[in-house]
Amino acid sequence: MPTINWKAVVSASLLAGLAFLVLDLALVAIVGGESLWGPPRMIGAILLGEGVLPPPATFHLDSFLAALVVHVGLSLIYGSIFAWVANRAGWSLSASALIGVLFGLAIYSVNFYGMTAFFPWFETARNGISIFAHAVFGLVLGYSYRKLAPYVVMANFDRDS
Repeated sequence: MPTINWKAVVSASLLAGLAFLVLDLALVAIVGGESLWGPPRMIGAILLGEGVLPPPATFHLDSFLAALVVHVGLSLIYGSIFAWVANRAGWSLSASALIGVLFGLAIYSVNFYGMTAFFPWFETARNGISIFAHAVFGLVLGYSYRKLAPYVVMANFDRDS
């Protein structure tokens, strides 16, 4: 069974998370016409509670730091899941990138339709910006993981040889 390259997982997860964060914040402000601090406050509210959500959506250090903890943690979890599946499947670079997009869209579905039972404020972010940012997260994750871990080290489980 292939072993996971954990340095590649961490690097790809952080790259994908950074791409998502920058893209999401920029598009929310430029295309959506809303405060770029809205998404971090929504994410930070997962740890801090709904009390950090009332308008105006301005910068608050505590909610921003909480958002980073949640965002980086989820990026690492999602990256680990993706790497485990990618290693078992042995995807090529292009397949990994394409399946990464689908993975990002699956994450969007879980986050914005499943997890809203626990965090209902995310319903307001069900939009094209969030869908696109999640697809890009998956693309960057899939591409960068496979690029950073091009050769999977095979564990030697065959004791007879």
